[in-house]
Amino acid sequence: MDAGADVCVTSIHKMGSGLEQGSVFHLRGDLIDHDTLASRADLLGTTSPSVLLGWRRQMVLEGHTLMSRALDLAASVREEIESIDGMHVNDRDDFCGPGAGSDFDPLPVVIDISDLGVSGYRAADWLREHHHLDTHLMDHRRISAQLTHADDDETTKRLMTALRDLARRAPALPRGPDVAVPAPAELRMEQARLPRDAYFHGTEDVPVEEAVGRVAAEMITPYPPGIPVVLPGERLTEPVLNYLLTGLEAGMNLPDPADPELHTVRVCADD
Repeated sequence: MDAGADVCVTSIHKMGSGLEQGSVFHLRGDLIDHDTLASRADLLGTTSPSVLLGWRRQMVLEGHTLMSRALDLAASVREEIESIDGMHVNDRDDFCGPGAGSDFDPLPVVIDISDLGVSGYRAADWLREHHHLDTHLMDHRRISAQLTHADDDETTKRLMTALRDLARRAPALPRGPDVAVPAPAELRMEQARLPRDAYFHGTEDVPVEEAVGRVAAEMITPYPPGIPVVLPGERLTEPVLNYLLTGLEAGMNLPDPADPELHTVRVCADD
């Protein structure tokens, strides 16, 4: 909001102590009328709000103290992880170039483990099996630990013990299948139809081997990070499909296509 947004939505299970699917609106300035926004939200919101969504009150009363402590803890944890051989903590210099947001959030601790010679998928599985720790996110070369105001020296000590153990044992771990990550320009496909037109058009499911050149009628989103690689209306290309297939083999999760295993892809029927 300090960057000038008029309205935004915060998912409070990501920021604070709220339950999953709980969100709040933030308003700034007078471009958007408060009562009108509230009326629109009432059309979609539940009439049975949970009393456990107490995040706003907690932040009003204790937010500065809680978040200041969390930020101090994150700074020390990030510095400690950076000192482990084979691990690099992504920081402001990695993410805050041209086109990035106004500032950097240090609480998601994103760790590049490429130099360990093991994929993020395999590392996450190993941490879960041997240290009972679930990483926040993982991909072909990174794992992420999400810190919150609920963390303290005891929880971060468990994290550091697990990460040091991972670094020691990584040379003996199987790397896992390589993921064919396209160049950024190859990820941007031609928008052959409007997304709405493609989504509501007649569709057919074709074998993935025959999908190159067809117009997608569904969204395909690797999770994590949950950002769509394919949107309805885009003309599918071999680099993108190869990325998704090799990612699946390595451990990627595709929650939204009609066939999560991607044996088939849903496309416009008469393209």
